Amino acid sequence: MRYSGTVNSFSVILTAIISISIGVAQDRLFAAPCPCDIYAAGGTPCVAAHSTVRALDSSYNGPLYQVRRASDNTTKNIGVLSPGGFVDAATQDSFCSGTTCVITVVYDQTGKGNDMWYQGSTQVSGSTVSIPATATKEKLTISGHEAYSLYIDPDVCYWHNGSTSGMPTGAQPEGMYMVTSGTHYNSGCCFDYGNSETDRNADGGGTMDAINFSSITSWGTGAGAGPWVMADLEYGVFAQNNTSKNSSDPTQTSKYVTAILKNNGTTLFALRGANAQSGSLSTYYSGALPSGYNPMKKQGAITLGCGGDCCKPGGGANQSDGTLYEGAIVAGYPADSTENKVQANIVAAGYGKATAVMPAISEASPASPFKVRYNSSSANVVVSYVLQDSRRVSMNIFDQRGRQIAAIVNGVIPAGLHEAVWDARRSPAGVYLCRAAMDGKEEWTGKVVIEK
Repeated sequence: MRYSGTVNSFSVILTAIISISIGVAQDRLFAAPCPCDIYAAGGTPCVAAHSTVRALDSSYNGPLYQVRRASDNTTKNIGVLSPGGFVDAATQDSFCSGTTCVITVVYDQTGKGNDMWYQGSTQVSGSTVSIPATATKEKLTISGHEAYSLYIDPDVCYWHNGSTSGMPTGAQPEGMYMVTSGTHYNSGCCFDYGNSETDRNADGGGTMDAINFSSITSWGTGAGAGPWVMADLEYGVFAQNNTSKNSSDPTQTSKYVTAILKNNGTTLFALRGANAQSGSLSTYYSGALPSGYNPMKKQGAITLGCGGDCCKPGGGANQSDGTLYEGAIVAGYPADSTENKVQANIVAAGYGKATAVMPAISEASPASPFKVRYNSSSANVVVSYVLQDSRRVSMNIFDQRGRQIAAIVNGVIPAGLHEAVWDARRSPAGVYLCRAAMDGKEEWTGKVVIEK
């Protein structure tokens, strides 16, 4: 079978995808948009962005992180395959071959210099037991590309004082997200990512504003046994605005989890989350800040992997387990619709996928959100598409006489990556048209040529 397509509004030719070559050219498809592009378009720009797996800004072409090898203590920056693309993990594999490596710093991708060095480094002094993360604890695949996570064990923590480099302070509103692991966690204090104290002391309620992902039960909890998406606001980890159980905050069971926290600094905060591989965000809590936390008193440091008063010289060690694949902190209180688009982008990035998948497409993108491929084992025509928001979608197959011979999608489809399948085994050879409409407006027509 041979497939081709034409796009009405984008003037793009789609060709058959029998097999996908994974490399720089395919990697570049993911450059528009990235999470920080989406946040910026929503009026809440990223002020810190960190990842070991991909660029979070479509123009970013710098290093993601640095590794140091044990054999000679030399270091190597690990970058991306192309601007806005995935990590070049092969460089790490080559550099660390025959020895062990640790991750010394996770670089900020916003240009503000909010790089996260491990506590215990020359840049950020730490307790006598503080150590950097092992660079090869977890290897994963993201849209056909190999990558490594920042795998946090007890005694590991990263930190930066961002109070003068763009981080919100005091009662200024902010939002943040991270993609983390629903299988690597514990109940220790405290696996956090977000805003923390500049002096690394517990300075009182409201001096932190960080996502917590754990099964800790010292304060409030969610439903079940955990882990939960919660907020570390200092002097408490909250699943809502008090320390009782929030039955609307579920135990996370996915391998990859999207966790979101936002706080307007004076009256309310919200917790949201989702499976990072599929589906839409759910809101677990949206309401008043805890009593005594109005207004917030954020100091603008960034913590990653531990609480606000862990790992400092003379202080206690980090007790938490956790994982960071990617995350960002933004100035302002993001709209739900903006975060929904970020979630669709995360799903489209393809965590855990062994082959490349379609990127999330913005309205301004010149690329089509539809792509056709052939499943040779089943003789199915598969149309992949990505939605930034929930839409009513219809997709139908027509013959050359204009007769509809198959309806493969018809209904309201949530944000995320989707596939529509046409079983063409019993269809005669010839030319067919696949037409897709969103919210009643035709968006795409693709030509399908079946040769038998």
